[in-house]
Amino acid sequence: MVSRFVRQCASLVCSAVLLAPLSAIGQDSTASSAAPSVMSAPRGPAAMVDVSAVSSIAKPVIAGRAWITVDAVTGQTIASHNPDQQVEPASLTKIMTVYLAFEALKEQRITLDQQVPVSEKAWRTPGSRMFIEPRKPVTVDELIKGIVVQSGNDASVAMAELLAGTEEAFAQQMTQKAVELGMTDTTFKNSNGLPDPDHMTTVQDLAVLAKRMIADHPDRYETYSIKEFTYNDIKQNNRNRLLWADPSVDGMKTGHTEAAGYCLISTAQRGDRRVISVLVGAESVATRTEESLKLLNWSFQNFDTVKLFEANKPAIEARVWEGTTEIANLGSVDPILVTVPRGKTGDVRVVAQRPDPLLAPLSQGQQVGEMTLTLDSQPLRSLPLNVLTAVERAGFFGRALDQFKLWLQ
Repeated sequence: MVSRFVRQCASLVCSAVLLAPLSAIGQDSTASSAAPSVMSAPRGPAAMVDVSAVSSIAKPVIAGRAWITVDAVTGQTIASHNPDQQVEPASLTKIMTVYLAFEALKEQRITLDQQVPVSEKAWRTPGSRMFIEPRKPVTVDELIKGIVVQSGNDASVAMAELLAGTEEAFAQQMTQKAVELGMTDTTFKNSNGLPDPDHMTTVQDLAVLAKRMIADHPDRYETYSIKEFTYNDIKQNNRNRLLWADPSVDGMKTGHTEAAGYCLISTAQRGDRRVISVLVGAESVATRTEESLKLLNWSFQNFDTVKLFEANKPAIEARVWEGTTEIANLGSVDPILVTVPRGKTGDVRVVAQRPDPLLAPLSQGQQVGEMTLTLDSQPLRSLPLNVLTAVERAGFFGRALDQFKLWLQ
């Protein structure tokens, strides 16, 4: 009777804690002396701030309608201006078109040397062109280069028709993929970015797409660094002038319509760091190039991406109840990295949230909460809090003793 009563009480305590704010583990855990300290915080995801918000360096003045710069490794926004403003993506749209083409290649639904029929609709598509023609051979590989390097609207339509039958059906697939990638404010109506009142996105969403292009298709991403391509005896240069201006820049894509202005998604790799910038609404080709390079340089010069913990290295030791051991090592199965203003690494704090009490059994890799990396009490990055070493459930008497201790608390 007593054992059943104690077990019921312990269960009620656990349930109440799970419904109440998650407790931080600062009271029953320790961190490495070289690591950021662990602090407490209430439950609930906090909106991550731009890293520039905790920097003494002012954001650059950029000549554009909206812009954002992102660390591609951590995914953190370094700085932004109007990141959620609805904008026309123009030919930046074609990154999604190529993303879906790369996905089809990975799934072996198409091949690079596959011949692609060219419809009259594709042939007659206005704007920038690859100059494909009906009844003239063109391969998937050539179409991809025509889209990326030559920004061919005609090539984009041909690819859309290959992958989905019609451009309209392909646009629906594009929008669906955008949702899957976390692009919450994007709707695609065509494959190439020609003006449509409902064809809209944000620079925040475009940064998400650029990051996923690099991360999901690393074996094909080098296509974006090609400086020129010839098809149908017509040689065209890549419109991304940064490929010539800075050797660290290896992509991505330009865009322009009268309403969208001059747009550019650019990315550069310098050492172990990669930064992505998105700029829309510039007044000229020269301006979008100069301002994008300004964003890249400012981001590299004033911010660092640092490793706080190695993969599977304990960041926290937490009290475990009803287990064969009283301590669980918690951390991340991946390296814990964070982007911070230069010189501020030592000021980073780890705010951990988890259920209390933490009950065995715990399996290796199991997520038991979240870690938020903060600077000056501002949340910069949130990561899963995982069990690094499994904890088995104790025997009857061990569990009963812990249940009694919990009941006394």
